[in-house]
Amino acid sequence: MKSGASPRVNRFDPAPLHKVTLNSNIMKYPKINTLFKRDEKNHIILDAFTTPEFEYLKNNEWECTEKIDGTNIRIELEPDGIGGFVLNYKGRTDEAQIPKHLYKKLQELFPIEKMISIFVDQEKEPVPVTVFGEGYGVKIQKGGNYISDDVNFILFDVRFGKWWFDRESLENIAQALKIDIVPFIGRMTIPDAIEYVKKGFKSTIAENKDYDAEGLVLKTPTGLLARNGERLITKIKTKDFRQLGL
Repeated sequence: MKSGASPRVNRFDPAPLHKVTLNSNIMKYPKINTLFKRDEKNHIILDAFTTPEFEYLKNNEWECTEKIDGTNIRIELEPDGIGGFVLNYKGRTDEAQIPKHLYKKLQELFPIEKMISIFVDQEKEPVPVTVFGEGYGVKIQKGGNYISDDVNFILFDVRFGKWWFDRESLENIAQALKIDIVPFIGRMTIPDAIEYVKKGFKSTIAENKDYDAEGLVLKTPTGLLARNGERLITKIKTKDFRQLGL
């Protein structure tokens, strides 16, 4: 497809985004560390965080979203080098197999014309874009609790060139693409988030209203990085507390 085949609209100013420096602009989603270290039985150790940054920042407010139990999905739009673009649908790794019924849904949600109209500006040099989300629903993990007879994609991150979008920009993207975004539960300190998950809460998107949420994903509002350049993101899972009888 030639770049002129669809309008190019500059909808998002990079000023509020979080910049990182990497060798490649197309990437799989970084692994999210669990908050707690684990013992030899794979149980969490409540007084031991996995990184010193979590301990240092524990009393700061983090953005907390519901963790969805599905399969990691990447939608990649990149210049082809000859004036057009290539669109790829991928799992967490390039080798991961996407279920056929989910792949069909991704094709419906993310046609290349829509992606180009939202992410490409005719007046600027095109850059690779990756839309990250969770594929979920029937026959995916325990997704039948979310959707009993279908599958869907829910957005949790976007990387535009070397920039990560903040929450406000992600919400704008979701609206433009007409897709769902992971529910924002609130801003909490790490101790507050621990108590919230330990107490338990119901999924805010599941058709089954009695379905317990898988947990929370925590991000720093300003996109802070660890010393090794990795983003500071962590997850707190409900089942880890249940394994301890809490």
